Amino acid sequence: MAQKYVIVRSPADAPGSTTRSRSTAVATPPPMTIEVEDMQPRRAIEVERKREVVSIAPVMPMKLIAPVPMSVGADPLADAATWGVKAVGAVRSPFSGNGAVVAVLDTGIDPAHPAFAGIQLERKNFTDASDDDEHGHGTHCAGTIFGQAVNGTRIGVAPGVKKALIGKVLGGNGGGSDVVLQAIQWAVGGGANVVSMSLGIDFPGFVAYLMAQGLPAELATSIALEGYRSNVLLFERVASLIRAQNAFVQASLLVAAAGNESQRNVNPDFEISVSPPAVADGIVSVAALGPGPNGFTVAPFSNVGARVSGPGVGVLSAAPGGGLATMSGTSMATPHVAGVAALWAEKLQIQGQLNGQLLADRLVGSTTTAGLKAGFDPSDIGAGIVQAPKS
Repeated sequence: MAQKYVIVRSPADAPGSTTRSRSTAVATPPPMTIEVEDMQPRRAIEVERKREVVSIAPVMPMKLIAPVPMSVGADPLADAATWGVKAVGAVRSPFSGNGAVVAVLDTGIDPAHPAFAGIQLERKNFTDASDDDEHGHGTHCAGTIFGQAVNGTRIGVAPGVKKALIGKVLGGNGGGSDVVLQAIQWAVGGGANVVSMSLGIDFPGFVAYLMAQGLPAELATSIALEGYRSNVLLFERVASLIRAQNAFVQASLLVAAAGNESQRNVNPDFEISVSPPAVADGIVSVAALGPGPNGFTVAPFSNVGARVSGPGVGVLSAAPGGGLATMSGTSMATPHVAGVAALWAEKLQIQGQLNGQLLADRLVGSTTTAGLKAGFDPSDIGAGIVQAPKS
């Protein structure tokens, strides 16, 4: 049965361009290309053997990591700043994200929202849906990263960001891994220092699609598992190529939500590991924390094994139409981490030290477990909650 495959190529035979510093010529790695092609699985094996093919995988459906309905009280800090902005130390930081370029790959954005006034929004629609944010998820995430104050309440971690790339990769029917990879390539090529993704692979949806094509459940599940594995590898290879280019071109850090499939509120043992693409090596995966009287605690829905964590329960941010809305999820934690990364990017840029590896090191190295409720499980919160640079 023919399937749609996504192919990542890096022209191995191309010498690459040459960038000259004062006295040293440095060959830059050739840019990756991403192609999509319908082919039989046997043909895919042949393509994978080609020298210039970095990775190949069947296109898998991607879905929104949807907000989780939770009963939460009013944010006691919302008169000046949301609890999340305060928890990551952004209110005490001298940095605002000025000079950093951020990309949000999600459901789009409401460009007319007052939180985004004066920000250069470069939008690209990778779906067959309208250009607008018909869900509100992308607008909410963007607001947490770089939204300006609304009615006196600070919602954005990095409100000094002047340029943002908004890739709409999820429409009414979700999206695909091919579209997300193409959007990553577009964002990195557009100069994004931080790429924020609150989405994941829809494994059950892929199984259902294969069964609808007439395959028995066992075979459909087996094919989906292989597709899952190869897509994780695909994202890892893309992240690796981006890291290689970071040393020559710019700093581009990929940040993604860990997923909301755990159910600790039902049973403490009902925990699920980080979902793709966040699980891929080279992508900073993000778990969600919530406030509590005795300190921050892992959200009951947050998946296990993330690299870092951020505020993800009862997060107040921008809503389409100009207002504010409260959402919960690792989708909400991810933009907090992306916003902090933008603050670190600004600091490193001022110091003349901005590169991808150092940006990742500073972000992960900023984490702290101070303020967390005693007795936390390290696998739930990763290195800890990220912190903005203080000076």
